Amino acid sequence: MNLTDMGKAAVAAKYEVQKMDTAEKNASLRAVAEGLIRDRQPILDANGQDVERAVHAGMHPGMVDRLKLTEERVEAMAEGLLQICGLPDPLGEVLEHVTRPNGLEIEKRRVPLGVIGIIYESRPNVTADAFGLCFKAGNACILKGGSDAISSNTAITESIRKSLSLSGACVDAIGLITDTDRETTSRFMKLNNYVDVLIPRGGAGLIRAVVENSTVPVIETGTGNCHIYVDEYADPEKAIPIIINAKTQRIGVCNACESLIIHEKMREKILPALAEALQQKKVEIRGDERTLLCVPGAVPAAPEDYGKEYLDYILSVKTADTLDEAIAHINHYNTGHSDSIITENNEHAERFLNEVDSACVYVNASTRFTDGFEFGFGAEIGISTQKLHARGPMGLKELTTYKYAIRGNGQIRP
Repeated sequence: MNLTDMGKAAVAAKYEVQKMDTAEKNASLRAVAEGLIRDRQPILDANGQDVERAVHAGMHPGMVDRLKLTEERVEAMAEGLLQICGLPDPLGEVLEHVTRPNGLEIEKRRVPLGVIGIIYESRPNVTADAFGLCFKAGNACILKGGSDAISSNTAITESIRKSLSLSGACVDAIGLITDTDRETTSRFMKLNNYVDVLIPRGGAGLIRAVVENSTVPVIETGTGNCHIYVDEYADPEKAIPIIINAKTQRIGVCNACESLIIHEKMREKILPALAEALQQKKVEIRGDERTLLCVPGAVPAAPEDYGKEYLDYILSVKTADTLDEAIAHINHYNTGHSDSIITENNEHAERFLNEVDSACVYVNASTRFTDGFEFGFGAEIGISTQKLHARGPMGLKELTTYKYAIRGNGQIRP
């Protein structure tokens, strides 16, 4: 199926999906979950082909692990769909209701976005997650995964479409672009007549390419140069575990801490012990001159270090003399993702919450909590770092829009 035909099929499917009630959608999602278990061996066989090619091409072992599926991971994909079944259906929610003086009843209600295009990399589990969220929110989806996972994504999509057919739902609620060349991706990003919104999910290069080249409206799920600021009123017993968790619990994720700002008054109180704990985790510290005085093994930081999403065992460290300086530094270098302050001073905490310009701003907690599941949203499609339409973890509600339903009784405008 070429892109135009796929777009036409998705548009037809979106009207079918949006007519389904919650029970019908949940029944189809349960059927898809059962189908993934039923088809796990073909899915694992296809994934084995992807992994073999990746290893032969010299892919980094960490990336190979992200690509690899196991029986447990296939079961987790199915469980994720069952969890989506248990989430409240956002459609039909009345957001506002007003009765005008002329008697018009105006209702603002939640409706599907329509056809959602998703461009993503490596992780084949995204295929099932993305479908499940889009479908529960009443949308059709067209997916474009990375070439390294093409066999896995194809097998998963075939299983989903087969289960949709068996459950009586429209199979074109999910479409997968199997051409892996860049020209196809470029044409997909210009499919305005059929795709209502495009969501890139991956590294900085992918996101930048989509934002710069798409003529379809984009929801940017951005990179995460996340900061933690240790205030002069910080509790060291809280600060060190939070920083260690935010930096090392998982290094290759967008909500990991990449940069630390520490108040001058806390530098000698915290940095030596923190550096020792980080060194035990094999984390390299890249610091300013005052940091190097407390951490002899640290590497001098270059200016560009403060703007990097390392996704590695590296942490940049900057010393600040005031809260204002720390906030200004964060707002200059952050990517609008997640930033945290460690402090026992309520006034400083509130200023940080109000003045730091990010989707998620924390007080005395790890940035690793920026996640749809941790926020109680269930699964997520990504973390939006932009301000229009959606911001932060994108769950079911973020895959909807709204329209106005107006009821009258013969009113005409004078």
